[in-house]
Amino acid sequence: MTKKALAQSLKKLMLTIPLSKITVNDIVNDCEVNRRTFYYHFQDIYNLLEWIFKNEIASVMEEKKTCDSWQQGFLNIFYYLAENKKLVLNTYNSIGREQLETHLYRVVYYLVFDVVQEISVEMNVPEKEKEFIVNFYKVALVGLLLEWIRSNMVEDPVEIIDNLNKIISGNTHRALLKYKS
Repeated sequence: MTKKALAQSLKKLMLTIPLSKITVNDIVNDCEVNRRTFYYHFQDIYNLLEWIFKNEIASVMEEKKTCDSWQQGFLNIFYYLAENKKLVLNTYNSIGREQLETHLYRVVYYLVFDVVQEISVEMNVPEKEKEFIVNFYKVALVGLLLEWIRSNMVEDPVEIIDNLNKIISGNTHRALLKYKS
């Protein structure tokens, strides 16, 4: 409860104040707790920001990590980012950008990993090659997200997913077949 309250305070403050200007005092005053309570839960503001992204981005994925549903899971990431546009842009344009990128890479990795595992279930593909494929798609998909954020999130996420699907539909399966023993 306290972590969520601290997170809500930081998110609220980031709507109007650059991340670099927000202090722990600002957060605890908004949240009506003391500094000790903040430091009991988090090392610093960036640790709180990391907690926010770790918990919120992962939760929007739900169970949309299958061959048939990964596009919806990826679209849910876009929707989360759009719903939290000020937070995301404030983070992206600050030293906190690393927390955002780290969690985008993590959640997209597991999205792609689950799809690759599902597709390769009947194939004899070495783990090293599967990992290469997962990392390739992870970098490509997070690159799309970061470019979308960098360009102020104006492009329609549904259009991005449609274009992405046209480009990569079936390619993961073909890539795995090339590595099949």
